[in-house]
Amino acid sequence: MNRTVRILTGVVALMAAVAVLAPVRADQHDSTATPEQLVAAYGSLADTILSAKKTELNLVHSILATAYGHAQSTMASARDKMKAGKDARSEVEKLATLVSHLGNEGDAAVAGVRKRLVEAGHHHHASTEQRGQFEEGFVIVTRAAKKVFMDAAGQIGKMAAAPNAAALEAEWQKVQKQYQGLMATGK
Repeated sequence: MNRTVRILTGVVALMAAVAVLAPVRADQHDSTATPEQLVAAYGSLADTILSAKKTELNLVHSILATAYGHAQSTMASARDKMKAGKDARSEVEKLATLVSHLGNEGDAAVAGVRKRLVEAGHHHHASTEQRGQFEEGFVIVTRAAKKVFMDAAGQIGKMAAAPNAAALEAEWQKVQKQYQGLMATGK
């Protein structure tokens, strides 16, 4: 986004210079008004910035959907193994990791990208971050939702040593409910 914004800002600056240096036409009624071309260029820049924000929302939504899909698959595998009396410890451990990815809007690699955006001054929810609803740079996962996911991830992780089907199912239900709630409101 930054490169696009810099390019568009340069285009707007060039257009501003041309407009300032261009002779005022005799048929213009108000030579103190901002030229229509500059207003149109600024409008285009605003459209680009707002579109980038919508793209970020869609991308984070996809990151969460992917993590949730992997978690669903892992949960199904853990269920199957436990029903068959097989060792499901690795699946339960993996599930805990995937649920933590839901709480963190991705893994460490995604967090690195979010950190770069925040350091550059981009905050998807700047006003709600100040009110405490979102952590800095988060797009969909609220602080309350993060707590649900992280608490569930912790409980699931504790079960990795000795998986318990009923307890695992109870934690998974919390994850499902929170995820479905976020996806209903996070668009």
